[in-house]
Amino acid sequence: MRENARVTSSYKGDYQELVDEISELLGAPATLENRNFELIAFGAYDSEGDLDPSALDPVRTRSILTRRSTAAVRHWFEGFGITRATGPVRIPRTPEAGVYRGRICLPVRHRGVVLGYVWLLDYDPGPTDRQLAAAMLVTGRIGALLADEAQHGADLTRELRAVLTAEPGWPRDMAAAELRTALGARADGPHTVVCVAPWPSADPDDAPSVRTLPGARALCVIPWGGGTSPAFKALGETGQSLVLLVGLRSTDTLTPAVSAATRLLERAGASGAGGAGRAGAGAGGASAQDGTTGRDGGPGRSTAGGGVAAGIAAARTGLDELGTAWAEASAAARAALAEPRLGPVARWAAIGPYRLLTGLPPEAAHDPALHGLLSPAHRELARTAEVYLDCAGQAGRTAAELGIHRQTLYYRLSRVEQLTGLDLDDGEDRLLLHMALKAARL
Repeated sequence: MRENARVTSSYKGDYQELVDEISELLGAPATLENRNFELIAFGAYDSEGDLDPSALDPVRTRSILTRRSTAAVRHWFEGFGITRATGPVRIPRTPEAGVYRGRICLPVRHRGVVLGYVWLLDYDPGPTDRQLAAAMLVTGRIGALLADEAQHGADLTRELRAVLTAEPGWPRDMAAAELRTALGARADGPHTVVCVAPWPSADPDDAPSVRTLPGARALCVIPWGGGTSPAFKALGETGQSLVLLVGLRSTDTLTPAVSAATRLLERAGASGAGGAGRAGAGAGGASAQDGTTGRDGGPGRSTAGGGVAAGIAAARTGLDELGTAWAEASAAARAALAEPRLGPVARWAAIGPYRLLTGLPPEAAHDPALHGLLSPAHRELARTAEVYLDCAGQAGRTAAELGIHRQTLYYRLSRVEQLTGLDLDDGEDRLLLHMALKAARL
């Protein structure tokens, strides 16, 4: 059993304590970011000067609220040599870049490698050289912690991937044992699994840090066959998905998983799956996904979350059903991509009939009776039939939903019957048509 699999104390709590220590040493609030400018901890410091509105310039505000900086901000600050510095770096105020207050950057290094940055707003008269030297000693402890977590997180990534994909040469039960050992007592607590798909990159270095996600225990990127939607055709026959193991306080609430899923959707959108990231002088370049949803143009078209969706499995205690949880999260993501009203973050418990439909083989969407109806020429008829069945066969509700006259609705339904050979007054025929239309979305 390797040494780095041991359980360490809560990294998040350790970082917070160290950043608070620096804030006390310097008499000013400090923030800690990793080398990718993702916020790890924010140290508050109680002083009247901190209430000055000028302290909340756009870069600082967005970094704290979104926990991530844009590529433009990163490039601008790195231009002052912070990646090479071994001591404090003063950065002047530049209002045109959104930096209304000067900064002091304390590079966080471990064995000569920069792993992050501690930031504080410069002030008059500013910290003394003795204060800064004391703060730099604390950054050394942060660097050691970041290095330890990086190694620990990489190991958990390998183990989680092995559990879910059963890598050749490494049995799944062995991988599960390794993961359980690494998590220690936390392995027996409540968990859930989040799936975000399609994930824009198979490169592990493009995945976010576990420490930037609430409740995260481990994450990995694995192949994911997501069907024939346009989003997946753009990625090839099989896309990639990001899988996140999230610890919960109890099995009664999935709030940490929802928060993490939302943040991952922002990251996926900024990385290119849902649109190009914006470059600007602010932090947290990805914006929140628009939660507005509605009916799309017909079976098979996906509009949820700009082509990216997240699924959350039911909560469980322990890791014995990790494979089942992954299947649920994956199915929920598929459902959210297929049915915009379910997303962009869908819980397994809330996807209704898709809990069954996602388990059907792909050929279920190609029932011979629907061959003609699902052709591009009859997209409007397919949509009419689906809405009619969603409305439990109530003509008035269906006509209102579609914005058409009842007589138009009756005409379209008669055309559906002609094309399919199904009788919409027959319960089993309705069930077949409804299931096939929903399956076609997947």
